[in-house]
Amino acid sequence: MPSIPIRKRSAARLATALAGAALVASSFVPSLPLASSHREAPLITQDPAADNTDTYAFVSPDNPGTVTLVANYIPIEVPSGGPNFYPWSPDVLYEIHVDNVGDAQDHIKFQFRFKNNIQNGGTFLYNTGPINAETDPTYNFRQSYSVTRVDANGATVIADNVPVPPDNVGLKSLPNYDAVAAAAVTTTSNNNLVFAGQRADPFFVDLRLFDLLNIRPAAQAQNSLAGINVKTIAIQVPKTQLTSDGSAASDPNDPHSIVGVWATASRQTTSVVAPPGQTPDSLAAAGGNWVQVSRLGMPLVNEVVIPLGKKDLWNASVPSADGQFLSYVTDPELAKLLNGLFKINVPPSPRDDLVAIFLTGIKGLNMPANVKPSEQIRLNMAIPPSASPDRLGLLAGQKDGFPNGRRLSDDVVDIALRAVCGSTYALFHSDFKPDAACATLGDGVDGPDKPYLASFPYVAAPYPGDK
Repeated sequence: MPSIPIRKRSAARLATALAGAALVASSFVPSLPLASSHREAPLITQDPAADNTDTYAFVSPDNPGTVTLVANYIPIEVPSGGPNFYPWSPDVLYEIHVDNVGDAQDHIKFQFRFKNNIQNGGTFLYNTGPINAETDPTYNFRQSYSVTRVDANGATVIADNVPVPPDNVGLKSLPNYDAVAAAAVTTTSNNNLVFAGQRADPFFVDLRLFDLLNIRPAAQAQNSLAGINVKTIAIQVPKTQLTSDGSAASDPNDPHSIVGVWATASRQTTSVVAPPGQTPDSLAAAGGNWVQVSRLGMPLVNEVVIPLGKKDLWNASVPSADGQFLSYVTDPELAKLLNGLFKINVPPSPRDDLVAIFLTGIKGLNMPANVKPSEQIRLNMAIPPSASPDRLGLLAGQKDGFPNGRRLSDDVVDIALRAVCGSTYALFHSDFKPDAACATLGDGVDGPDKPYLASFPYVAAPYPGDK
């Protein structure tokens, strides 16, 4: 029998990078960057199926007894990218983590594993006719998934064989896409709602910011992600299933009401690729320990803050190790760029305001008791959702907005720019007056091109492939 080559993939390379980096006494950390975490690190650009682009955590606006967690993956999906479009990877472990103690450890994990279900391997077609329901025989390349909750009681499968709706191929293939996708929303055995499928990318930004911090007038701004899709995992969980004491998170002053959230993707350390000519089921296999290859909590971290030589290390790191990154919060590079390029009078280092926003939570708002500083989306679940969300979140006086959690509509680019500029520093240092430019700093893109949905999974339906 011919030998089968073993190829070390990105997981193994990240493990090597992590081990090597541990020998370096370094201090750098996420501060405030400029664009969503799409293709943010060298290794993950080669592995889009494991690339976590955005993570959100918010009290469900139409069901305030619950919290909705959203993790997006597989960036820059061009809607017409057939014939195979953008499947979830069966070899990736997708996870959403919850720290309900404040000790930088996950105490709850939601694990999502996918599998392929090809109906007819004798055709190249993704679908062989119009799809009006997930069970239609014309839906050829199907996927399904399981959901496992891991907590102090162990691992419990709360949903299995959940259908993934088809990608939005176009009107001929999916004459009523919204109905097909809505049917894929599933109630788990413990009364959570889950959805995993293609959506319009909810993030909005003018990515021309990467052209040497090119901040254009609002009239010239363009949402670079308009017309682009992404893959969404969404889960809606009763608050009583997220608090460490089982309470309903009704008191904003109760530290049990605060949780921290981040999402990851992991691959096993090795993959085995069979020689050509073998049956499809034997083409690939994976083995070994799971190695984290992507991580995203607070938005905008790895894109422009972590230097190129350390970006893969960040993706492989865990919140409990975030102390090594502290100097990039207290002395952010972005502040120096704002000063050097635009002559803005930024606050002096060390930036304790950014430490509060990004690492500990803000005292009296979303800071856990006895918190261990680490980068997570910290959400006080007891603060009710605003009836009319303002894109500037806490900067606009809305306590349920970013950086208390992250709603889909929060303009994290503008909030981040203004925070680094000094708008939040004055809240901690009354003798500091922010530069006048801080109040209007932004990329000029104030929202998405497609409105969000009013109910779960909230992320708008994907752009169709025929437009």
